[in-house]
Amino acid sequence: MPVSQEQADWFADAVAQLIANLDQAILGKHDVIKLVVTSMLTGGHVLLEDVPGTGKTVLAKSLANSIEGTQSRIQFTPDLLPSDVTGVTIYDQSNGAFQFHPGPVFASVVLADEINRASPKTQSALLEVMEEGVVTVDGTPHPVGTPFMVIATQNPVEQAGTYSLPEAQLDRFLVKTSLGYPDRQTTVNLLLDSQNRTRSDAVKPIIQASVIASMIQLAAEVHTDAAVMQYLSEIVERTRTDSDAALGVSIRGALALARAAKVWALSDRRSYVTPDDIQALAVPVLAHRIILDPEAEFTGVTAANIVERALAAVAPPTTRVA
Repeated sequence: MPVSQEQADWFADAVAQLIANLDQAILGKHDVIKLVVTSMLTGGHVLLEDVPGTGKTVLAKSLANSIEGTQSRIQFTPDLLPSDVTGVTIYDQSNGAFQFHPGPVFASVVLADEINRASPKTQSALLEVMEEGVVTVDGTPHPVGTPFMVIATQNPVEQAGTYSLPEAQLDRFLVKTSLGYPDRQTTVNLLLDSQNRTRSDAVKPIIQASVIASMIQLAAEVHTDAAVMQYLSEIVERTRTDSDAALGVSIRGALALARAAKVWALSDRRSYVTPDDIQALAVPVLAHRIILDPEAEFTGVTAANIVERALAAVAPPTTRVA
């Protein structure tokens, strides 16, 4: 069923209120907050890679506080086991049967803090649940419910004792972004409020988790014209044929961009996707899925450069998209 203008207005108003609520804790980072909210409403996950002390954990906790769902925090360390994330089956002597004890991954918003400090085996415990929303333990599937979102953080400057995320896991993050340092005025405002050590606690719930699930379903109904999807497909193909790319964007990445563009459009009170939506999200959704050629990486080429070249090389459609 096509999305009505009334539904589009309701969706956009809810997104604006959610972003404004998060702005209380994360000052001066409206664009990054919008990306994180878009990811949640796409049913996707976010990887925040930034230098220490820029508010990655505060953003994740503030988002969890904004919705009336459950939240959990997992501090990833080298000795963390997969069962510490997913849960474990334990024999219950009182009833003579094995009983599943859910791990911290069973929450609406899961903060995977410093995810690259855990071993690849533990990191892989998130692969199934991030893709399918299900944890399988001893052959039994356990759904985590909707909404479900993983917000993972990692520091790029602290590499001692860390493990790079496998390409397969990077591909499961809808968005990779960073907060960066605040501007001068925002820094002054933070310093004036330096006694406040719990900015995320000031963020109160303003929307129910069940409403988030309804918003995810509504965004899936946004119209996508074949010409716009052809445009997206050509951009993805360009990343695969770029001479500086050892591996381009997967079909999972293309699908992720299509879904995110629907949320982006609906947040702008539109019931249809335009090429502008694709362009706005291309770098944060696609760049982290590209593996650079080692020689190109040595010369300073970035994955974002490859996506930007693809955008410049592919002309947007001129046919009607609505």
